[in-house]
Amino acid sequence: MASMTEILILHGLLPIEQLDAAEMGVAEEEQVIRSLVEKGAITPVQLASARATQANLPFVELLDYPIDRTAVALVAPGICRRHEVLPIGLEDGRIVLAMVDPGNVFAVDDVRAAARMQVDPVVAERSDLLGAIDRYLRADDELSDLTSTLEEENAPTEASAFGVGDGGDDDAPIVRFVNLLVSQAIQDAASDIHIEPGEHEVRVRYRIDGVLHEMQAAPKSIQNGVISRLKIMSDIDIAERRKPQDGRMSVSHGGRQIDLRVATLPTVWGEKIVLRILDNTNTSLDVRDLAMLDRNFDVFRTSYSKPYGMILVTGPTGSGKSTTLYATVNAVSRPEINVITVEDPVEYRMAGINQVQVNPKAGLTFASALRSILRSDPDVVLLGEIRDHETAQIAIEASLTGHLVLSTLHTNDAPSAITRLTEMNIEPFLVGSALDSVVAQRLARRLCDRCKRPSEFDPQRLLQLNLTIDPGHETPVIYEPVGCPSCSNTGYRGRLALHEVMIVTEDIERLAVARASSAEIGRLARAQGMLTLREDGWAKVQLGMTSIDEIMRVVA
Repeated sequence: MASMTEILILHGLLPIEQLDAAEMGVAEEEQVIRSLVEKGAITPVQLASARATQANLPFVELLDYPIDRTAVALVAPGICRRHEVLPIGLEDGRIVLAMVDPGNVFAVDDVRAAARMQVDPVVAERSDLLGAIDRYLRADDELSDLTSTLEEENAPTEASAFGVGDGGDDDAPIVRFVNLLVSQAIQDAASDIHIEPGEHEVRVRYRIDGVLHEMQAAPKSIQNGVISRLKIMSDIDIAERRKPQDGRMSVSHGGRQIDLRVATLPTVWGEKIVLRILDNTNTSLDVRDLAMLDRNFDVFRTSYSKPYGMILVTGPTGSGKSTTLYATVNAVSRPEINVITVEDPVEYRMAGINQVQVNPKAGLTFASALRSILRSDPDVVLLGEIRDHETAQIAIEASLTGHLVLSTLHTNDAPSAITRLTEMNIEPFLVGSALDSVVAQRLARRLCDRCKRPSEFDPQRLLQLNLTIDPGHETPVIYEPVGCPSCSNTGYRGRLALHEVMIVTEDIERLAVARASSAEIGRLARAQGMLTLREDGWAKVQLGMTSIDEIMRVVA
């Protein structure tokens, strides 16, 4: 059998000079190949294809493969996840098995025993296979069976559903139900889980790519057990049902630790619980990953590169403000400067950053925490949100005394941030002097690259939507969503931010001092080159990143 190095050379993926390496041992060869993959000299797909050639087996790409659900159902999900395999078809009484490592005889034996038929292995790339496992081995069926079981048993009591003292038996039905809800949401890349009591049942919804999707409903009889279980996991008072409460919990999923922020809200049918899934991968985000257009990026980078001043990120809840702030902190954080954050709550833990969690019960509010940290010699201050006059006043003064202050505000667009601060009784001349730039943003769904297709160009519709094509430019190709297995037939996969970046120039500063309206400030900012949210969205439509319908959905 040819070595992997020889296979890669034959595929044209390695230079002929590497032939000498073909004589090395298997362990040394694997180390060299792993290094080449990490450097980007070989892609994981190319490596998987080479492994298939070496084993004389077919190579499959599962996103495009017509997977047979009958075959999938023949093998237990636990076996598939443990061995990283997936049955994908049946041929002549044999089961076709997608594998990462075709030499894994234990996996083949387990699948043969489970399916009671012979196995034909094929090779798949690891991330492609894990994605297919997540898509086809969803927890929906198990949730449905578990819900039926709980309903038949008329639900265990809160005390018997799980041990209050020890956090619960992992085999208890309520515990398994909650664990499945959370793990399925993480697999589906949901940002929020909504558990909503109704008159006759408990509705469960996941927010995926900014849109709520209804999932498995639960019987009303298990409502108290599910809510109490989540409260215990979040260290929330289970006896208090009359007022909103906040908590936090961590779960282990796929070998990584996932944090969830939990909020309860009393309703007429019981307590509603919303779990915000906090993906810590955002903490290593680069500012370039925010998908800003070149003009916006240049303005924003100039702003956060200054040693002092205030930068505000505005937008509604769930518009990605925290992600932008954390990416900016990553950009400015260096060993020689002191970065302190004040947050409610601390959403992501960041190495090398001093993070403070506000605690109103202990008297640690945004204002008092900010006042205290200014005595801790900070260079950069990240303030979770400006909510009142006192916090705004201290933040403004901090930015005027040599600190770079990053914070968020709830406004519809960038120019409105100036008038919002003056409405908080901040002197207009202080606002104009302290504020350096404002970034307003929204999140739009990103078109699925695998299935998007060019759509018919309709100049009349663009005119109605007030969208124009720059003269002298070629007519752009505008794409529309289609739907495929990769994007769960939605036509969209992932999200991207739309930005409106306003730099506070001397002219805008004069308008702020004169207490001009946000409309006047907006007109001047646009005259000075600011792109509105709609214009930024239209530019990203022309780049093939999203669709016109999606821009119209998120931008007025």
